[in-house]
Amino acid sequence: MTPSTEAAIRAHAVAEYPHECCGLILVEGGQEVYVACRNAAPRRPDGRDRRGDHFVISKPDYFAALGRGEVVAIVHSHPDAPASPSQGDRVSCEESALTWHIVRVDGTEGEVVTREIETLAPSGYRAPLVGREFFHGVLDCYALIRDWYRQERGIELLDFERRDNWWADGSGDDLYMTQFRQAGFEVVDIADLQVGDCFLMQVRAKVVNHAAVYIGNGQILHHLYGRPSGRDVYGGYWADVTRLVVRYMG
Repeated sequence: MTPSTEAAIRAHAVAEYPHECCGLILVEGGQEVYVACRNAAPRRPDGRDRRGDHFVISKPDYFAALGRGEVVAIVHSHPDAPASPSQGDRVSCEESALTWHIVRVDGTEGEVVTREIETLAPSGYRAPLVGREFFHGVLDCYALIRDWYRQERGIELLDFERRDNWWADGSGDDLYMTQFRQAGFEVVDIADLQVGDCFLMQVRAKVVNHAAVYIGNGQILHHLYGRPSGRDVYGGYWADVTRLVVRYMG
């Protein structure tokens, strides 16, 4: 990273505080340049602004940058928090196959200042199945099922784009019910339950919005919104909110 690139990143982080800034480092005409992008992170289900702890690079900004040169790194800030990468950062870095730079920016006593910058490179990282942090679209209930199938069965399930709060924002999306067959699953009888079968659940929503994988011995593995992933005994509430049991058929 050149001094001019670093200076541009730090200035952008200060300008966007208390929101996370995000941008791209390009090689344009043989020169390294920083391109500031808009943070298009959607609001949380409770209506709160997510840009203070989450970033989504604006698609128009990203594609405009691609037209200028080669993207070599992704940048974002951590407002009032260490620059250490989160699990979501690590997983997203792997998926991007690019270097990531994270800058800390603090607002104290009316002054906004940047501090350390940490660099993250793809290294084969995989988030743990149990105890992973929640980042919708990156580490969520469907991501957990995809990772379980990858690790336990060597199967790479299809991924699907999913907006935060799609189950409750009035869009009418019903992603699990309309896409489980496309992902290779078919409905089965719970009386024939097998390890690897998935429960499609409706948790305080108008549509099916949650899924869990059966791991045997009466237990499910799942990842609720805003909570670490973990195991639960299947029954009671989880049985009450189950709408379908599906099995991967390939």
